[in-house]
Amino acid sequence: MKTASLTGRAAVVSLALLFSFLVAWHFATRGSGVAQSMDPEYAKLMGATATQGKSAMPGPYDVGAKLWEHLRRPFYDNGPNDKGVGIQLAFSIVRVLTGYLLAIAVAVPAGFLIGMSPLMSRALDPFIQVLKPISPLAWMPLALYTIKDSSLSSIFVIFICSLWPTMINTAFGVASVRREWLNVAKTLEVGTWRRAFTIILPAAAPTILTGMRISIGIAWLVIVAAEMLVGGTGIGYFVWNEWNNLSITNVINAILLIGVVGMVLDQLMGRLQRAVSYAE
Repeated sequence: MKTASLTGRAAVVSLALLFSFLVAWHFATRGSGVAQSMDPEYAKLMGATATQGKSAMPGPYDVGAKLWEHLRRPFYDNGPNDKGVGIQLAFSIVRVLTGYLLAIAVAVPAGFLIGMSPLMSRALDPFIQVLKPISPLAWMPLALYTIKDSSLSSIFVIFICSLWPTMINTAFGVASVRREWLNVAKTLEVGTWRRAFTIILPAAAPTILTGMRISIGIAWLVIVAAEMLVGGTGIGYFVWNEWNNLSITNVINAILLIGVVGMVLDQLMGRLQRAVSYAE
């Protein structure tokens, strides 16, 4: 009952904040209604509304109306530069999941190796500490030069940025398994592989899932920037293309959709994380 009450109050506060934001947005974008003199080149960049005394930034009603248009026809395809947001999001999600799953396939076994072997932990730590801080986008020119495919290069960048959080959390979770459990397994002469799958993996699962949750969030962040660089398809390319078309309304809609998809991915990983959590 107490939790339900807290959830209800939090929902009311959230709605109040949203309403306040929309009202402030509406009044901020109404414009003065008086045309102001400005540099012709700047006026051309900002569009006709700027020369008519209106705000070049669209209001909430304009954004909502355009968003409804996108949601009504999310999968239309009128050529390379005119695809629905559903198609663009699908391209981005496929790239993210491909790079992410490849990273998980490498990071979890590597994390187990590092966590179970002090020798490998010390040997690999310098390489991890050097490679981890490198921005994923710094790898993009090298990926484009070697792979020579923009889509595969984006997947490679997602792979790189998803690798480190999962690997480090897996190694930490494996190394933090209670020694009493491992001593019991050793006393019972449990083999290495069986010990890894029946004792260490369940014990370290919450920490591993935490790393995977962080990785999927970073991957979704990076794909937008990567697609802006390489172009072609994807929600990042959609944002950049609409900016080139000076369609601020579509840019805002894309930002909202990016946030919603990111929230859904995070919530899915959060549910999975809670499913494997346990109380000691």
